[in-house]
Amino acid sequence: MVDYKKGLHKIGDCTYAYLQPDGSWGWSNAGFVSDGSNSILVDTLFDLKLTREMLDEISQKVKGAEKIDTLVITHANGDHVYGNELVKGAEIIASKACAEEMTETPPQMLAEMMKAAPTLGDIGRYFTHCFSEFNFDGITLTFPTNTFEGRMDLTVGSKEVNLIEVGPCHTKGDVIVFVPYDRTVFAGDMLFIGGTPIMWIGPVKNWIQACDLMLDMEADIFVPGHGPITDKKGVDSIKAYWHYIEAEARKRYDDGMNAEDAAFDIDLGPYGSWGEKERIVINVAALFKEFKGDDIPLNAVELFGLMARMA
Repeated sequence: MVDYKKGLHKIGDCTYAYLQPDGSWGWSNAGFVSDGSNSILVDTLFDLKLTREMLDEISQKVKGAEKIDTLVITHANGDHVYGNELVKGAEIIASKACAEEMTETPPQMLAEMMKAAPTLGDIGRYFTHCFSEFNFDGITLTFPTNTFEGRMDLTVGSKEVNLIEVGPCHTKGDVIVFVPYDRTVFAGDMLFIGGTPIMWIGPVKNWIQACDLMLDMEADIFVPGHGPITDKKGVDSIKAYWHYIEAEARKRYDDGMNAEDAAFDIDLGPYGSWGEKERIVINVAALFKEFKGDDIPLNAVELFGLMARMA
């Protein structure tokens, strides 16, 4: 398996993963597929400096990669889209739901949160712990130029590249990218390896179905949105996590607990060693909302406060 070191790693025939250890808050991965004259980048990074470093390394190490022809966005979270302006001029493709969701958390919002953090007590300290290494100032949020629903098939030279919408689950419009020739899946945040996944939207069944879809693919290499490159064992581990957390949350919901008490009560068992385990707060809140049939969006500020307490 590929060493988990920062930078560009060749994983197939002109197919690459760009990795950012340690994979915790904001430290996301990306992908690149090229035939020397045509190229697809999968996701940008959390700020302009990090995205520029990635693009420079790609252009230096991959012949003919000075220009990005197509950018595919796996989902709307800032650590996968805030660098988009640096590939302006490329066709930018995302699911329709992703494009709509990108308006909800502009980089200016995070920049203001960082400035206000010293006055926000535990929430501010936790927010600083998660995001202080990123610079959200001066970013122009750059939107997709082309959207799709369900599936879109692209080609890079003779290679087929399949964009498959699997959301809503982590976000409203999650997409995975399958390169059959290289038996590779760029999974976006459908996979967190070594860290706890986050379900902002749900339903959980969609995430489990996405795992089943990946397990059924003729693929050996899975590039997660966060963490080291994995194989189908990594996909299985995420699927098992969701089955476990759903069952534990359901027991407590049926016993009349509220979501906060349930999150603090659940024994994470084999998943207690995963990073950012305090994300259980978000996941239980999303599950309880699902159990209730409640369409009210999660309160991110409140949940960051609860995560700060647990962390």
